[in-house]
Amino acid sequence: MEHAVKADPVQAKSKYHHGDLREALVQASYDLVAVHGAENFTLAEACRLAGVSTAAPYKHFKDRDEVLGLIVTRGFDRMSEQSMRAVEAAGVGTLAGIVAMGRAYVDFAVANEKLFRLMFGQHPAIKSDEEVIGEGMGCFSKVIAQVAIYCERNGVPGNPDELAVRLWTFVHGAASLLIDGDYGIVAPDLDVDALIEGAAPRLLSQG
Repeated sequence: MEHAVKADPVQAKSKYHHGDLREALVQASYDLVAVHGAENFTLAEACRLAGVSTAAPYKHFKDRDEVLGLIVTRGFDRMSEQSMRAVEAAGVGTLAGIVAMGRAYVDFAVANEKLFRLMFGQHPAIKSDEEVIGEGMGCFSKVIAQVAIYCERNGVPGNPDELAVRLWTFVHGAASLLIDGDYGIVAPDLDVDALIEGAAPRLLSQG
């Protein structure tokens, strides 16, 4: 499967309804980060995109970090939705469904590279935010749930939480190596989808 890099497009300010200024600013900020990265994000540019004054954000948000935290929670929510759509299409609690979830994770990372980097970056204020932690754990809990169903149906011993961490470690590493271009250097013909499909059964075993 070919992973096409395509970030969420920046939305025109005409789309936003000023009756919900807070949402307009969050969405404008999300779109800007998705395209340009958090390191190039400014609230002033989000205001320009949303068509509001530069004073507007401070009526709704404490600072830039709070806005970035909301962008991260939205990213986890969308990643979770994309992953679960893949699971439901392939089979809930099945090996195929778990593989599809892993592939959806990689697809999300590739299509939203700059947002993905922010979601798993080392920004202390964002990583320690309770809402961010809660949304991230909620996203991961869906992996645990699928693994738990699979283990129960197939008589696989072991702790589903630990097996889910194995899967996440592998898939997250693959996604990071892919968007960083490292696979392109050492294994340019690597099929990441096939890699996940081959690794998943072993990662779900007790041994």
